[in-house]
Amino acid sequence: MNDYFHNCVGYWNRWIFGTDMTTEYYREVGLYYDKDALDYDSRYWDNPVLQKIRQSFREETKRFSGSSMLEIGCGTGLDLVHFGQTHPSRDIYGIDVSAEMIQRTRDRIKTSGCTNIEARQGSEIEIHTLFPHQTFDVIYVFFGALNTTEDLRRAARHISEALNPGGHLVLSFVNKWYLGGMLIDLIRFRFSKAFARLRPVWSGYSPVKYLPSHCYTPGTILSAFSGLQLHQRKGYSIIHPAWYYTGINKRLLKFSRILWKVDTIINKSVLWQFGEYSLFVFKK
Repeated sequence: MNDYFHNCVGYWNRWIFGTDMTTEYYREVGLYYDKDALDYDSRYWDNPVLQKIRQSFREETKRFSGSSMLEIGCGTGLDLVHFGQTHPSRDIYGIDVSAEMIQRTRDRIKTSGCTNIEARQGSEIEIHTLFPHQTFDVIYVFFGALNTTEDLRRAARHISEALNPGGHLVLSFVNKWYLGGMLIDLIRFRFSKAFARLRPVWSGYSPVKYLPSHCYTPGTILSAFSGLQLHQRKGYSIIHPAWYYTGINKRLLKFSRILWKVDTIINKSVLWQFGEYSLFVFKK
């Protein structure tokens, strides 16, 4: 009876508000990240490359002013609390499809003592129902949360509508054309893994847990957000090995810094679009 009631409420909400949180797709993604939340923080703190990329994302986001910020796919609240502390005069909001991630975010907010942060469970197409009459000066997505949206063009429309005129989007995506990763896996004779991102549906990073998602080319992303002005684009882990090549990165040691600097230089060429992540800044 409870399941029947839940489904009825879901269909009613979708009919009235256009929300998709009760569809099988978003439920599956939410459940995946419920489990992922259990050791999310420990895996992050054990990975210096991941930390370096996150800090770069943060610095890109800090370049833009405004009184309100929204994070889509806030995870355990690492960045919400960071911005809540560095920008105490701003109103900081976050959403995530995972109930467990949101609970951990709220625990982190409470521990931090920040009073300018609010987190709610939901998807990017529910922004207008989660925060009625609220729009934002900066909306950001770190580590490819939009790779797990059901329809990128629809997501782009909802996100753009939630952005104030003159506001900025800072969006990172798992890139379809990660040539360095393809080459590494081909050398290791992992042919299926080498071309996994090219499939219509990508199963995610984990070899044992399935995450229904999509890898996008820069062209697909630019097309989806074509109603906005492109302010900047940038690639990550073009020459530098991606964060999940733990063994390779440990052996690189100080040489890793050189490869990071090479990536910075390469970003000025057409090779920027072949990294593990691509980051776009759009202005409305």
